[in-house]
Amino acid sequence: MGWEKESLTDFLLSGFRIDSSLQFLASRTYKKTVLTEELIVRYLPEELSERKKVYEEEMKELSKYGNPVINVLYFSLNKDVPIFVCTMAFPTIPCPLHVFEPRYRLMIRRCMETGTKQFGMCLADELKGFADHGCILEIRDVKFFPDGRSVVDTVGVRRFRVLSHGQRDGYNTANIEYLEDKKVEGPEYEELVRLHDSVYDQAVAWFTSLKDNMKVQILNHFGSMPGKEPEPQSNPSGPAWYWWLLAVLPLENRAQLAILAMTSLKDRLIAIRRVLIFVTRKRPR
Repeated sequence: MGWEKESLTDFLLSGFRIDSSLQFLASRTYKKTVLTEELIVRYLPEELSERKKVYEEEMKELSKYGNPVINVLYFSLNKDVPIFVCTMAFPTIPCPLHVFEPRYRLMIRRCMETGTKQFGMCLADELKGFADHGCILEIRDVKFFPDGRSVVDTVGVRRFRVLSHGQRDGYNTANIEYLEDKKVEGPEYEELVRLHDSVYDQAVAWFTSLKDNMKVQILNHFGSMPGKEPEPQSNPSGPAWYWWLLAVLPLENRAQLAILAMTSLKDRLIAIRRVLIFVTRKRPR
């Protein structure tokens, strides 16, 4: 699609831009050797023993979050949350990952071993390492390859804001707080419902107008557009169809991130409506 980046930037006050490419995890392959392990066991037995104790303590602590008897994971995973720095992720939207890097192999393995099966996904940030906002992903399935790589099937659960940055064994961690939309009542709610229904219809019209090959690509990657929910405020992150639309529209990541961080459903609807107006006008006739 020949969207004009600079004109869209001018159109959207927040500086949103179109980006037709998808970001994938950069691969850096490392291999451990039997010789290295033997040398560690032979010449560094005390250090190895200490490291094993630290690891066992970490696993014991992390496993609390995956134990429903101790805590409800949905509300408890907020300290030292593993952070995967790669791409945008959204609530309810699938996010398949091809994991190459040893640090992320370790992270995924720990998430599975401890039973949490969840981690945070954030965009990279040149100054801070990763963005201030992201989305918790839940692991639905993992396929491991003999060389250590894995294909991880995840889906977005809920949004969060980063409170502090940390690290553990090479991968990033963060203390976070979860984001929830501010609910409205009375006349504001009635206005919100009208806006919600209007933007949904506008989104359906836009998708319907796309060429068949583009529809197929979107459907294969993101699935079908979720239906309109009768109660737009029923989910703390808002309606699922909204996040599907945000994921498939040709927006730059920084624009998507700005919208992800909003806790006003009304503001998000207005923002996406402006994008829909622009892409509809610029679509080739």
